[in-house]
Amino acid sequence: MKTSKTLTFFTPKASSGNGAVFVDTGISAGFPSPADDFRETRISLDDELIQNKDATFFAKVKGQSMIDAGLDDNDLLVIDRSLEPANNKIAVCFLDGEFTVKRLRVEKNEVWLQPENPDYPIINITEENDFVIWGIVTNVIKKV
Repeated sequence: MKTSKTLTFFTPKASSGNGAVFVDTGISAGFPSPADDFRETRISLDDELIQNKDATFFAKVKGQSMIDAGLDDNDLLVIDRSLEPANNKIAVCFLDGEFTVKRLRVEKNEVWLQPENPDYPIINITEENDFVIWGIVTNVIKKV
């Protein structure tokens, strides 16, 4: 585990089982019918959320700068380092000695890091910045 002020990183572990039971009928928010037939299978979240295990990491969000994108404090991000950065993708970036998660805005030869909270400023990346796009966020896991 590696920590920074804004993100805490984790790597995927080897799967220890066949996954959790998956009920393939959808979950009703109303009253279930006792006559409903359903089929049980097993599902692995690693199989569902990770495309490239060797290039995938997890990180916990710290802060409020991406709340309008649905990324809240302590949410668990799935980050794939093998994906190409692109305009409008949410990326984990290393900026001037710290990790941050922001939406990429790319136009011609300019890059901005766009927070998804109006209380935070847009960051214009210049040649003076120590800047690396570290990976692309593919999924977010929330506690309820």
